[in-house]
Amino acid sequence: MGISLNLLLIVNKWFKLPLHPFNLENDKKMTYAEWQYEKGEQTLSFYMERFTRDEMFKDKTVLDIGCGAAGKSLYYVSIGARRVVGLEVLERYRAEADGLARKKGFADRFEYVCADAARTDFAGGAFDTVIMNDAAEHVAAPEAVLCECLRLTAPGGRVYLNFPPYYHPYGAHLSDAVAVPWAHAFFSEKTLIAAYKQLVYGLPDGARRIELRISRDAAGAEHISYINKMTVRRFRKILGALPAKCVYYRDAPLRGVFAPLVKIPGIREFFTKMVVAVLEPMD
Repeated sequence: MGISLNLLLIVNKWFKLPLHPFNLENDKKMTYAEWQYEKGEQTLSFYMERFTRDEMFKDKTVLDIGCGAAGKSLYYVSIGARRVVGLEVLERYRAEADGLARKKGFADRFEYVCADAARTDFAGGAFDTVIMNDAAEHVAAPEAVLCECLRLTAPGGRVYLNFPPYYHPYGAHLSDAVAVPWAHAFFSEKTLIAAYKQLVYGLPDGARRIELRISRDAAGAEHISYINKMTVRRFRKILGALPAKCVYYRDAPLRGVFAPLVKIPGIREFFTKMVVAVLEPMD
């Protein structure tokens, strides 16, 4: 691994890191929640070809799956949601989420809930809109989570989801430190982990980043546990087995020039920026 590790570390210096909330927070430029809030409109742009903001959020009760620090949840409040519940498996973001809710004046219309998205305590049909933004690639049991989303969606409501597939240029979700696009297609997971640990060593939140991204399996081997390696192909297979009507689907290309490539099986995995789908529960 020594040669491949050194090669990755050298090549990594040739590329500029994409903007990442961890680094913005370390530089005291903005918090994770504030970054998410600013990205709220960009998230919705993937749906605007077919749906309007009012259709999605105006006077709706909304469940935001995998909300992180809930900046996007609070953005949904700002554009008309009646009430938004941010669901997140990590307790660590609660204080930041609640703090931004108070700062924006939305505390009475927002609730942060820490729970497993595959098994919630909400009543069936409790939400008009369920949204999963950049979450389908993280959950351990995507089939179960999507079924739960459909159970929680009220009659006439919809599930909106979008995610970057695994072979997106930064689909390994290490771009807070690894700047090489498609690094996970050229280097082994073992090499990626070793490089990531070196690159974040000494950062104020370095240990927390490693804890978030990397785990050990039953045999003690390290692996990147922050993602489930969801591909376009795997998602389409899951989608076909769901008790749902898919009313909108799109593989959004990295850039317009790549649009023809996202129509080609296999190749599409490397040139898809975002998989977008909108589902309605079966009657």
